Amino acid sequence: MKRRRFLKAMVAAPAAPVLFAQQPSAPSTPVSETPVPATSSASLVGDLPKLESTVADVAAEMRPDFFNAQQFAALRKLSDLLMPSLKGQPGALDARAPEFLDFLIESSLPDRQQLYRAGLDALNALARKRFDKSFAELEASQAEALLAPLRQPWTYELPADPLARFLRAAKQDVRTAAVNSREWSSSNASSGRRGGGAGQYWYPIE
Repeated sequence: MKRRRFLKAMVAAPAAPVLFAQQPSAPSTPVSETPVPATSSASLVGDLPKLESTVADVAAEMRPDFFNAQQFAALRKLSDLLMPSLKGQPGALDARAPEFLDFLIESSLPDRQQLYRAGLDALNALARKRFDKSFAELEASQAEALLAPLRQPWTYELPADPLARFLRAAKQDVRTAAVNSREWSSSNASSGRRGGGAGQYWYPIE
């Protein structure tokens, strides 16, 4: 029975091309004889708008991911006081140390995150209490008056005062971030000085 069906199929197969050949073909659409003006690639390029490019850091200011606006402003002020630009060396702000610390503290353990947030909030609270301004708005002399804990003798034991403990940690972190930055490395290379990571530095991923 299967063999008979197979033979019938073989016999019917050649008829398929004949049936397709008998189908009427669709009328072809006449091609317009109107000539299309040729456009050179040079004219196409000339019509494209010219876009001006700029460096990403110049286009907009960095927005912190971990600190809020007031905390980050206080961190920038503190970083500038702890490590200003001196004798041609970039300061903490030139080296973008606050931006790096925002990334670093966000990736740190909760205890260190709390230390920074509480410390920056304490600086803002003290500034408002004594000068009716935020810490970032203070004059240098006013801000330095609030950094009195840093002038205490250094000891191996951490300070009992939370603000003093924060200021000690921030002082070390700001310097470490600055001297390991691209700006610090470039400054040393151009001036012939050594140090600052020997050409290796942190760089933020945009």
